[in-house]
Amino acid sequence: MKVLKFGGSSVANLENIEKVFEIIRQAEQEAEITVVFSALGGVTEILLSCATMATNGQAAYAEYLKGVEERHYALVHALIPIQQQSAVLTYVKVRFNELEDLCHGVYLIRECSPKTLDYILSFGERLSAFILAEALRVRGLDTHYVDARELIRTDANFGNAKVDFPQTNDLILAYYDQHPGLKVITGFIASTAQGATSTLGRSGSDYTAAIFASALQAEELQIWTDVSGVLTADPKLVYSAFTIPQLTYLEAMELSHFGAKVIFPSTMQPAMKKGIPIYIKNTFAPAHPGTLIGGEPVNGKILKGISSISNVSLLNVQGSGLIHVVGVSRRVFGALADAKINIILISQASSEHSICIAVREPEVNMAKQVIEHEFLYEIQNGEMDPVQILSNMSVLAAVGENMKQNPGAAGRMFQALGRNNVNIYAIAQGSSELNISAVVAKSDLQKALNALHEAFFLSDQKVLHVFLVGMGLIGKALVKMIAAQREKLGRDHALDIQIHGIANSRYMAFHEDGFDLHHCPLPEEAEGAVPMDLEAFIRQMEEMNFSNAVFVDCGESQEVADVYTRVLEAKVGIVTPNKKANSASLDAYRELKRLAKKRGVKFLYETNVAAGLPVINTLQDLMLSGDRVLKIEAVLSGSMNYIFSELERGAPFSEVVRQAKALGYTEPDPRDDLSGMDVGRKILILGREAEQDLEFSDVSIESMVPEDCVDIVDVEAFLRQLEQHDARFRERLEAAEAEGKKLRFMATLEHGKAQVGLQALPATHPFYSLKGSDNMILFTTERYHDFPMIVRGPGAGADVTAAGFLLM
Repeated sequence: MKVLKFGGSSVANLENIEKVFEIIRQAEQEAEITVVFSALGGVTEILLSCATMATNGQAAYAEYLKGVEERHYALVHALIPIQQQSAVLTYVKVRFNELEDLCHGVYLIRECSPKTLDYILSFGERLSAFILAEALRVRGLDTHYVDARELIRTDANFGNAKVDFPQTNDLILAYYDQHPGLKVITGFIASTAQGATSTLGRSGSDYTAAIFASALQAEELQIWTDVSGVLTADPKLVYSAFTIPQLTYLEAMELSHFGAKVIFPSTMQPAMKKGIPIYIKNTFAPAHPGTLIGGEPVNGKILKGISSISNVSLLNVQGSGLIHVVGVSRRVFGALADAKINIILISQASSEHSICIAVREPEVNMAKQVIEHEFLYEIQNGEMDPVQILSNMSVLAAVGENMKQNPGAAGRMFQALGRNNVNIYAIAQGSSELNISAVVAKSDLQKALNALHEAFFLSDQKVLHVFLVGMGLIGKALVKMIAAQREKLGRDHALDIQIHGIANSRYMAFHEDGFDLHHCPLPEEAEGAVPMDLEAFIRQMEEMNFSNAVFVDCGESQEVADVYTRVLEAKVGIVTPNKKANSASLDAYRELKRLAKKRGVKFLYETNVAAGLPVINTLQDLMLSGDRVLKIEAVLSGSMNYIFSELERGAPFSEVVRQAKALGYTEPDPRDDLSGMDVGRKILILGREAEQDLEFSDVSIESMVPEDCVDIVDVEAFLRQLEQHDARFRERLEAAEAEGKKLRFMATLEHGKAQVGLQALPATHPFYSLKGSDNMILFTTERYHDFPMIVRGPGAGADVTAAGFLLM
């Protein structure tokens, strides 16, 4: 015997029902089966709404009932041949006549008792099971419609009735002895000893299936729903969640207590007592193995799942007068129990100075009142403080029986949370080590769940969740490079980089599971693309709330640089070549570094200065070792070095500038490079990294943009005007060559002052041999005094800059 239960989503419409019938046909060929049906998807909720509206005197309930009635008629017409519809339609019509009369009575007297409500709600299962039983009959199966009220006996606790198992088991076994064939049973409903209709509460149809499986000593219980088993976490919050192949009853029980809605404790209890395995299967993916619940814990992951409860508040009961006082806990919990307030979590310090209690948010004010009333005299005498409330909390639970055999599980859990800047307000763990629970801020819940999921289920790899602003040359090159290196990064470095947000100046788009990096679209081409709004982009990144999230800024926008503090405050790391932030005021620069340290996230800007060259890291290492920088000389613009290197070949200055622009070495407007402002920002940043208190006003810059070219709006017109100055640059080059020197556009920092401009250098200077787009930086320090430390390499181009991102 196998018992199969199908939920409301499985029988929500004709297409789904046909899938269910195919599952039943296959199962019926392999074993004797019993089938339990819920009401059609959404019907129970509508009936509940109708009862509420009728109680409140809202006549609109009748329209909702009419819609439900028409839906059932349409189902009969679709599933059953016209010649056999009469009896079924009559049954449906009689039920709805009765239901309409019942709701009309409620409407008239403006009262609906729990007993009456149970009777109203019973119509959903009675109608669906009868229609589906008849539909299976006309398809050749020997079916028997079973109204569970005839076989399941309960007490009169309407809405959540308690089952009388001895009597129920006898009735079920007697019925099965007398009625062979396929039983199609109503879920959710039962009856009292006096014959009144009762319901079995939350997950009642699952419970019905478990009751029958237990009474019949079934081989297995199958719960068919719309997900492929129990998942490691809520997929709405943890996008990488996956199906757990096997759970013990206790593990499933713990997960269900903390919000896993696929299976409920009441369902498991009858099956657990008889050792009946429970399978959670997907109606829409029947070939998927789903989750098996039952038996002993299996070897494998330390954790089986991570679950959570939101909308929780913490109550802190504390006071010096409570230490070593017997009976405090009893009085606290007794007061809450008398007020029928459920306690979710308890944490008590060993000093007995404080007791921390988590309750549902709607109950917190009442809980505070009853505790303070119980301890009124202690509070008045100063022996106990007024009860403190922390609102907007969530409880997350890490569940797995293997934790007790693996020391360090708790440490691993809290390390993962701490590494992702998730503050823990309270902790609870039982001696069984089956569940470790922690209270965190509701705003941190998603990040906490993702951090734990990655730590325990994806621990072989570290996942970086990237939000990329700037899909120009550098941004495109970066995506291409990540895609090309992704397999190697995963294999050799256990690193998985996923890009969840992309944006340019016009559009932005997001993808929960990460864009396909091999075919990553431009923002305007992506599905769901919307106009770019930087505030909305940051807000969406915060709402997705990934652990190990990184904001990558591939542009040079001041507007984007201005949101860096907001990004760091959100505990999201930053990787950027954008010099605008670090070359702003000294106070702003220091604030960014302070925030990054405070929030425990990375603020990486190696590519601020020389694309992929390790300049800033080298300088930081020097300072960390205790060295002191005396002088920095640097060619920091690959584009400018290319221009003046090519000028030596004899080409006119304006033509060389055009070539540099065409090769992508300069900005779209070459004046951004020729002005020297870019180099000025770079030397300023190096000076600050060398622990010198520099402002931009301390940097003297010689611009290469002639005065009559500054205000020309059109770039092409500027390049034509630049031709008028080719002779001046030729004269300057020839003057240097006459002295055996070469022109280099460079920056120098010494004695707290920086200079940027064109200099003629002799053959003995290291910069003399520089060619193309290479950068070179000389660090003269106390340790590297006679022979400066040299860093040299390509300092321009999208590919080398993008490579610098990966190196960070």
